[in-house]
This record gives sequence, C-alpha cells and structure tokens, in this order.
Amino acid sequence: MLGLKLRGVDFGSALIASGALNFFGNGYPFHRLFKLLFPNGFDFSGGTFVAKTTTLGPRPGNMPLKTNLQPREILPRCIVVNFRRGIVLNAVGLSGPGVIALLQSGRWQRRRKPFFISFMSVGQSKETRLDEIAVFAVLLEKELHNFQTNFGLQINISCPNTNHNPAELAEEATEYLKIVRSLGIPIDLKINVMTPIETVRLICQKDLMDSLTISNTIPWGQIPKEINWMELFGTDKSPLAQFGGGGLSGVPLLPIVGKWVDEARRAGIDIPIIAGGGILAPDDVDYLFDCGASAIALGSVAILRPWRVRAIIDRANEITGRR
Repeated sequence: MLGLKLRGVDFGSALIASGALNFFGNGYPFHRLFKLLFPNGFDFSGGTFVAKTTTLGPRPGNMPLKTNLQPREILPRCIVVNFRRGIVLNAVGLSGPGVIALLQSGRWQRRRKPFFISFMSVGQSKETRLDEIAVFAVLLEKELHNFQTNFGLQINISCPNTNHNPAELAEEATEYLKIVRSLGIPIDLKINVMTPIETVRLICQKDLMDSLTISNTIPWGQIPKEINWMELFGTDKSPLAQFGGGGLSGVPLLPIVGKWVDEARRAGIDIPIIAGGGILAPDDVDYLFDCGASAIALGSVAILRPWRVRAIIDRANEITGRR
C-alpha cells in the first residue's frame, strides 16, 4: 500500500527527513537564499515534517548552535558538500539543546499538521541508553494532552556520529520500542542499510512499531563494495576525520536503499517503509516506489538540488493520488 497511514493518522507520501528543516521546521539561514533564487522549486509544501533528532539532555555535537538553534558557523566545518557529485558528508553529531528544552518551548505542541519527533539514546552503556529512553517516554507522555495535532515518534538507532555500534543498537531496538509503545502514538524505527534485514524482520514480528525509515547516512568507509570512497573524495581518509569520519548522503545511496527495500519485501517485511537516500529528481521517487517503498523521505536534495524539492514532493503525491 502506497502512502503512510499509521494508527489512523495520514502522514502522506513524502516526509522531510530528520534534520532537513531543523528542530521546528524553520530551516536554516541559507534556506532564505534558496527561497529567493528558486521560489517555485524550493518549497516543502505537501511534505510531512520530521524534527531534527534530539537527545535526552543537551549535546554539543560537532556543530555549535546559537540560542535560536541555528548554527554558529555560516559554513559548518562538520559538513562537506560536493554539488557536482551530488554528495554530502556530515558529522553534526546530534547537536541540540535536549528534549526538555524543546518540549518546554511549546513549539511542537502548537503544530497543526501531523509530524514526527525524532529521538536517539546516546548513553555509553545499554543500561544508560534504556534509562534515557524511559525518561524521555515519561516526559513526552506528560505533554501528550498539550499537542494540537496527531504526531508520530521516530526512534533513531543509526546516527553514525555518536560513537555507537549500529549493530549493537539494532539488537537493543526491541527494548527501546517496548518502552515507547505504551505512549499509544505511531512509532517509526530509523535505521541505515547496514542493518541486517533478518534483524529487522525479527523486530517486526514483535509488532512494536508501525513503520520503518531506511536509510540514515552511511558511516565513512563502510560498505566499500557499493561505495567507492576514494573515487568520491580522492582520499582514503575522511575530510571530517577530526569529527569521527561523518556519514554520507546523496547519489550513491539511492541504488543501495532501493536494493535493501526490495530484499526486505522479498523477506516478508510488510510494514510501511519510508525510503530515502539520494533522491535528487522526481524519477528517483518512481524507482523507490517500484522497489516497494510506501513513502519517501527527502533530505540532501534540499542542499544539493534545492530547485527540485517541490517537484519531488509533487511526484510522490501524484503517484499515491494525493494531488
């Protein structure tokens, strides 16, 4: 089934990936320029907002923020962009004020259209990570009555810039999901293509989540058979090595994500899949839907091909009959 309807809430066909529009949907300073240059193309109308992933407490990460949650640096040193190759390497590292500050602002609660909050536990031990998500669930539950619209919760277990082992987090995912399932809201699990399909299939059997988002960025140097890092960057050392290496977005991800989705469907994973990675043109939407995606998530296109944002969203909505 095309489109993303979870627990009776329609989240549409095109999601704006976590981080693309900051914590509250207000975007970033360079977006003002893009709106002036591409008034008919740089437009997120018709897409569903997903908030930038937050942690429980404040986290400096690698991108210092102002009090208004905008980057202090005009060109953040933890992000490398190659427009010609259509790639972005980032090591932002979940910079943010923490979920308590975000909830206290009341800005999520005042939103009027369905959206997703994204959360990741970043403790250095399993016990700490479980404690973090348990506290987060309590804080969110206390605020549920203040929200003016339905929303979903995305549990992110795949950020490459937090010094965690993604395979280890995937093994813990069931315990995370059990904690937040009691909230009674739609739950999405965000992974990357390095997560084994069999692991995901076993998690799905426990009926603890409503959808799956694939893919987060690919950590530097991983899956070299599919990604030629030397060709992309001209070096075998990450330009963001000082920040841990970073994660890759853009063109190379599209066929990898498509293959993962196709194989997941063949393996019997039948929950809605939100597929994203390397979507830089409307035809890329067709490709991912043909592979078995239920909805798409666009992110790096907002940097790499900003004039195509609206066309991509329109194509997703056209395919699923939402236009």
